[in-house]
Amino acid sequence: MFPLRDTQPSYSKPYVTGGLIAVNLLVFLYELSLDPYSLNHLISLYGIVPDHVRLTSILTSMFLHGGWLHVIGNMWFLWIYGDNVEDVLGHGRYLVFYLLCGVLAGLTHIAFNFDSRLPTVGASGAIAGVMGAYLVKFPHSRILTLVPIFIFFTTFEIPAVIILVYWFLLQTISGFGSIGYSHLSQQGVAWFAHVGGFVAGMILVNLMRPRERWRRRRDLNW
Repeated sequence: MFPLRDTQPSYSKPYVTGGLIAVNLLVFLYELSLDPYSLNHLISLYGIVPDHVRLTSILTSMFLHGGWLHVIGNMWFLWIYGDNVEDVLGHGRYLVFYLLCGVLAGLTHIAFNFDSRLPTVGASGAIAGVMGAYLVKFPHSRILTLVPIFIFFTTFEIPAVIILVYWFLLQTISGFGSIGYSHLSQQGVAWFAHVGGFVAGMILVNLMRPRERWRRRRDLNW
């Protein structure tokens, strides 16, 4: 299943979401301009290496990606879910929320891979936080989803709660299932960063006060 768009309208311009997407894409284009040696050095310097963590790398790793599919997939999910969460929190709080989710996702990854020497990069932990917040605030929204049926593809509007809970369970099961075989980062996916980011998003969106305009609109709809 691949989400295409959600049915939840947003009533403000997603400036921060658009800005985050632009920054991630610009950084990725810079990565593409580097030779292999320089790129490896960049990732080892600014990615998360649990065996010898630099505190700044927990933040910088959120803006690096490992390939076109990695960055496009992450930015697509951010675009689908981010505008509505930004609408709830307002631009400034949303940016703080996004960065906090990314940091907490990175710390969760480190906790489960404390002796790994392999660098981990990507915005998926922070974006998982956005998805967790979306689940809390918009559980009754529906997600237009591309679904393969044998050799054909069709679309269905699936409740957001089903899509997001399924995604979270998949990350959790994959994370615990990978522990018995190898380090998570060695398998190419930091499963527990996704889990940690998602849980952080669910908690933080309730701790951070939504902006007044969104609260008034919600109360009117009720």
